[in-house]
Amino acid sequence: MKIIKDENFKKKLTAKRKTRIFKIVFALLAISAIFSIYNFINSPASIPNKEYEMVKSDYVLRILQCIVGMIVIFLPSQFERKFGLDIPDTMEIMYFIFLFCAIYLGEVKDFYYKIPHWDTILHAFSATMLGSLGFILVQFFNSNQIKGTQLSPFFVSLFAFCFAVTCGAIWEIYEYLADYILGTNMQKFMTANGTILTGHNALMDTMKDIIVDVIGALFIVSLGYIHLKGLSKKNNDKKECDYN
Repeated sequence: MKIIKDENFKKKLTAKRKTRIFKIVFALLAISAIFSIYNFINSPASIPNKEYEMVKSDYVLRILQCIVGMIVIFLPSQFERKFGLDIPDTMEIMYFIFLFCAIYLGEVKDFYYKIPHWDTILHAFSATMLGSLGFILVQFFNSNQIKGTQLSPFFVSLFAFCFAVTCGAIWEIYEYLADYILGTNMQKFMTANGTILTGHNALMDTMKDIIVDVIGALFIVSLGYIHLKGLSKKNNDKKECDYN
């Protein structure tokens, strides 16, 4: 009985932390969006007046990222509400922290330029997180939509891998469209000092992100496959014992 109470207490504590982190991240994004709009109005159109001064296109990217972050931060709760999907609070906290690192630290605080390999670290983190979410989605549909059917560990792992890589590809499409339509530099085809990259160098950031997404997804999916394979073997051994 005490163990159950401790588990309930931990769940409530994690839920409170999730709510607190959600509010902090959302507030930071909202404040950053407001300041970025103000700076956009007062910034030069194309050629900076001072060294390292940001121009309007830089603030367009920052405003876009903050607004997108303020929208997608509600995705977990919306999915849970509409589809009855139970996303672990710990995973939601990781998702909020990822948005904080990717948008507030990455774009607002310029960590993409200040911290080496910051973008690579975030892509690896997001790939593992999305791969884990893929396992949760398969488990949800398997238990609620296809009752009486037991999907193989390989199929579950394959879906999780494809889900994570697809999300990464969609993100790259979003970056390309934003750069093309709004004149931003999300795909880093231009250096911090304004030099336009060409050839292989222009594709370097996009291809690196996709490769890191694949490696990160493959890593977490491999661990998940080993775990599911072990559970499947235990269940089969138990059934054989019960039969005998």
